Amino acid sequence: MAATTVDTIASVPVAVVGAGPAGLMLAHLLGRAGVDTIVIDTRTRHEIETTQRAGILEADVARDLVDTGVSDRILRDGDEHEGVELRVDGQPHRIDFQELVGASVWLYPQTDVFADLANARDRDGGTVHFGIRDTEVLGITTDSPRVRYTSPDGARHEIRARYVVGADGSRSMCRDLVPEERRVRYGKEYPFAWFGILAEAPMSAPELVYAHSEHGFALISRRTETVQRMYFQCDPDESADAWSDDRIWETLQARVAGHDGFRLEEGTITERSVLRFRSFVQQPMRWGSMVLAGDAAHTVPPTGARGLNLALHDVKVLADVLLRALGGAGEAALEEYEPRALQRVWRAQNFSYWMTRLLHTAPGGSPYDLRRQLGELDNVVGTRAGRAYLAEQYTGWPVRPQN
Repeated sequence: MAATTVDTIASVPVAVVGAGPAGLMLAHLLGRAGVDTIVIDTRTRHEIETTQRAGILEADVARDLVDTGVSDRILRDGDEHEGVELRVDGQPHRIDFQELVGASVWLYPQTDVFADLANARDRDGGTVHFGIRDTEVLGITTDSPRVRYTSPDGARHEIRARYVVGADGSRSMCRDLVPEERRVRYGKEYPFAWFGILAEAPMSAPELVYAHSEHGFALISRRTETVQRMYFQCDPDESADAWSDDRIWETLQARVAGHDGFRLEEGTITERSVLRFRSFVQQPMRWGSMVLAGDAAHTVPPTGARGLNLALHDVKVLADVLLRALGGAGEAALEEYEPRALQRVWRAQNFSYWMTRLLHTAPGGSPYDLRRQLGELDNVVGTRAGRAYLAEQYTGWPVRPQN
């Protein structure tokens, strides 16, 4: 298709493939510095806005949304959480983030982050094309890469850029452009999944609840005052449709039950799904004039709430190096991106793996495995050092300024 004629040609310093939060935040940051971008996505805006996604934001990420002028809606509609509760065999243990590390997280759905960024791009006159198809990225080993796509009306377009950013999610086509013999893919498939529900019900707890019991793992979260998000560990091949509402509530109640009488507020289940667990990192994150960001380069299990935060950290670093590369520093600036991003990526991979292993019951585990796991949980909730470690990892790591 590369030889196909095009109907229009546009030139910008940076073309972005993928209009999720990572791609839009990068365009926003570059736009504030006077650098034009064109962002494209195969999904329609409606599709992205109506795909329910979790959202626990580090305080630094929440602050960036406000301070860079995206929106202050998180301050009105978001919910600051100063800790989480770990329930171990029915015993509640609160991990006080503020007391331990002086930080919080914000409960704010990813769909709302997307809406804020999309609205900001509209407000600021940014160019974003949704619902496109037949995307091609060409010439990434040259100084003049091109992106071609077909718009919804059937017209064929070409973007000429100095750099292309692949922010096209976990099914990225951009990452496949790195030659197979020159890339390394690290990954892990987990032997369990999360059965997730949305329910119309009052909230059951003011903060997130992570539960480990003889019946298995559960996570109690929420979307709004009247819509709750809850998960429990299940087999990856479980069918969501095979579960009745009564069976779902019975399973969740058993996994959070304790001597304190804690019970979940029940209601109508409006959505159910099975979420498989996978860890993934591709290196390099840059090939020629193309760089990867967010889920296109790495994914983590949702246990530690790192995915969206990692993506937004990637583009914060990337915006800095792209501005310097375009400003005259060239390749020397761009070479900083991968090591700066990967340090945080592998920290997050470690934390997500650790927290997943800490709270879930591995299929086929022996009695020894269970007792050892309970000993580790006791060390986490029963010592200040253990609680502080979880708090620091969960709330994220401050971005260190570059010298």
